[in-house]
Amino acid sequence: MSTATRPPDSSCSENPVGPQATTATAQPVQKSAAAAERQLVLDGFSRSRLSLKTIDWVVLSWMVTMHVGCLAAPFFFDWRAVAVAVGLHWLTCSIGVCLGYHRCLSHGSFRLAAPVRFFTTLCGVLSGEGSPLMWSATHRVHHGRSDQDGDPHSPKHGVFWSHIGWLFLHRSAEHREALYHSYAPDLARDPMLRFFEKTYMLWLVGFAVVMYAIGGWSLLLWGVCARIVIGYHTTWLINSASHIRGYCNYHTSDNSRNLWWAGLLAYGEGWHNNHHAWPRIACYSHRWWELDITWQAIKVLRFLHLATDVDDRIPSADAVPPGGSLRTNR
Repeated sequence: MSTATRPPDSSCSENPVGPQATTATAQPVQKSAAAAERQLVLDGFSRSRLSLKTIDWVVLSWMVTMHVGCLAAPFFFDWRAVAVAVGLHWLTCSIGVCLGYHRCLSHGSFRLAAPVRFFTTLCGVLSGEGSPLMWSATHRVHHGRSDQDGDPHSPKHGVFWSHIGWLFLHRSAEHREALYHSYAPDLARDPMLRFFEKTYMLWLVGFAVVMYAIGGWSLLLWGVCARIVIGYHTTWLINSASHIRGYCNYHTSDNSRNLWWAGLLAYGEGWHNNHHAWPRIACYSHRWWELDITWQAIKVLRFLHLATDVDDRIPSADAVPPGGSLRTNR
């Protein structure tokens, strides 16, 4: 995943004295500062930092609460609550995370009409997977450093780390701003995304209160806790299992794989090798048997003229991805 870079200074003078010399001298300083900021970001994701002193206790407490609620849900079983949970799972994970956070915000695979962009982002917020800025910027780091040092969640550091452990590492305000500035400056300037950054927890808590007010414990435990936990683990499987098991359509510089059952559980995200080979393409199914449910939703939005500039290229059988090559032993 390419990231935004500052344009180099265009002015340069043979005379080392005066304002032009200052500009020329400032150029390597600016590059050095940008490199230092980026290294700060990558170091902040290092597994070696995790200790009792660096655990994010808010995140850990939230995760424990959600999992306990999920385990309690069967004791408050209600078919209507289960149906609501299923519908919300699709809305928050497929439409919110896969379509909104991932393909629209992180990779710019298409543009959405403003009201639809707000709605899909809100759905992503209600997934409980993090603010849109944090999710998208972190995902861009993953693409830039996939299965290398600096990758936030590579299985090379252990399956538990890639699946869930990396989430418990505390991010300082300095690290967050450096992350946004280095990897998502385009998104950080967006007033809507800054709004969700400031109000993220309010939406989650407020939604839980509404669920309880409408349907009591059954709707709270199924529509919030069980739905969020199942969404967590289906998403996290892409970080862990899809970098360990599966097949490849393309040679890439990382260990991304196409994992059919993850593709089904995660609404098309499990065709991970296809995505890493061609990150900007909106459709992740490149072979006839690869079902991408989220892509079907994108096609509906395009038909309604609510999604435009959709990158709908499907690579041909002999297409070579940027920075990679076609895997011939398919």
